[in-house]
Amino acid sequence: MPVHQEKKVAQERKHKIIQNDTKASQGQWGRAWEVDWFSLASILFLLMFAPLIVYYFIMSCDQYQCSLTDPLLDLLTGNKHLSDIWNKTPMLTYRAAAIYSLWVTFQVVLYVFLPDFCHKFLPGYVGGVQEGAVTPAGVINKYEINGLQAWIITHVLWFANASCFHLFSPTIIFDNWIPLLWCANILGYAVSTFAMIKGYFFPTNAKDCKFTGNFFYDYMMGIEFNPRIGKWFDFKLFFNGRPGIVAWTLINLSFAAKQQELYGEVTNSMILVNVLQGIYVLDFFWNEAWYLKTIDICHDHFGWYLGWGDCVWLPYLYTLQGLYLVYHPVQLCTAHAVGILMLGLLGYYIFRMTNHQKDLFRRTNGNCRIWGKKPEYIECSYVSRDGTKHHSKLMTSGFWGWARHFNYTGDLMGSLAYCLTCGFEHILPYFYIVYMSILLTHRCVRDEHRCWSKYGKDWKHYTAAVPYRLMPGIF
Repeated sequence: MPVHQEKKVAQERKHKIIQNDTKASQGQWGRAWEVDWFSLASILFLLMFAPLIVYYFIMSCDQYQCSLTDPLLDLLTGNKHLSDIWNKTPMLTYRAAAIYSLWVTFQVVLYVFLPDFCHKFLPGYVGGVQEGAVTPAGVINKYEINGLQAWIITHVLWFANASCFHLFSPTIIFDNWIPLLWCANILGYAVSTFAMIKGYFFPTNAKDCKFTGNFFYDYMMGIEFNPRIGKWFDFKLFFNGRPGIVAWTLINLSFAAKQQELYGEVTNSMILVNVLQGIYVLDFFWNEAWYLKTIDICHDHFGWYLGWGDCVWLPYLYTLQGLYLVYHPVQLCTAHAVGILMLGLLGYYIFRMTNHQKDLFRRTNGNCRIWGKKPEYIECSYVSRDGTKHHSKLMTSGFWGWARHFNYTGDLMGSLAYCLTCGFEHILPYFYIVYMSILLTHRCVRDEHRCWSKYGKDWKHYTAAVPYRLMPGIF
């Protein structure tokens, strides 16, 4: 072979190796580069049916007293047609549009224009400007952590209105629940579409974008890793935490107010739902800086999955227990109420302490004590897209020695407690534990697949040291 041809072949081989190395390092983060048939089928299913699932659940409560089977039986037996159900569904109203627009605008103002002051007087709270994890392109974004402040201001105004100003009824959310659903869908689809267009034409960081060439996959799973407008408006942080999670506790309060209006009392089951889910929401905002290191921020791109999911799926399906209790008030006996409370608090304790152990371990680089002992760990290394070699430590002691995702186990215990408040008359309120079990198991598998490609043989050593994913001795 002539010398110039040998050089050409060598250059092509070198270029191909560099491309493969770059693609492999990028593949350690975020979603896939290529779409297999199963992923595409799953995405098309979700795009088509997830909005219908939300509508079906909410419609079942509005028209069928929360029965999931009666609508299907009516349709199958011919007692009703789809048009009959649709014609009884409340449509979008100007009132709902005004309420929702004001709500989202208010949360944007609190997020962008009001720097955090809670960290200045709340001991132990980490707020203000914080750094996120390194992105695939090697970028470290800064965030204004002020979610707790937004939650406090919002709820102070809510209670001030309920007790003093009386500008609107505390039942306003329940009274406009389905019209608000259409508003949430409009925002969810609008922000998802905008994020896709932005990823193509004016991304915040082009090196942190992924394109598969498949429209549906890119639309759902997102193109940009961290889409932003200006310096501080981060799409993922805003839509993951606000407006959906701030609204979560307000929605439950509105359901409790409706129960009081209809029946003259608020049942202990409704109080339990408000308390247990309120603890979960407050925990999220108290640890918002820690949230910057979770899979949502560190590995997910921003598309329909997060945009629509946070606007519609989260506020409408995570609050089913409170909605159900408006239609079917349940007064638990003292023993059952205490048992459910203990289950929920134990689940929260495991969830929080497991995450606390990991956070403490990371912050001190392993120079700490877990359960009175120096933590054990596995040394790992990985390479980012820019070719920089990084080192990590994976803890194998404390709760993290029991299972690789024991924080999810605590989360599932809390989820089950929410559902048990509703008794056993209908299956609708148990959708949450079923969904969370599927979601968190899928996250386990997805996270471990990513870690395997990221850490290689080091991950194999880690899984040998901690063999169980969720339940010690079982799974």
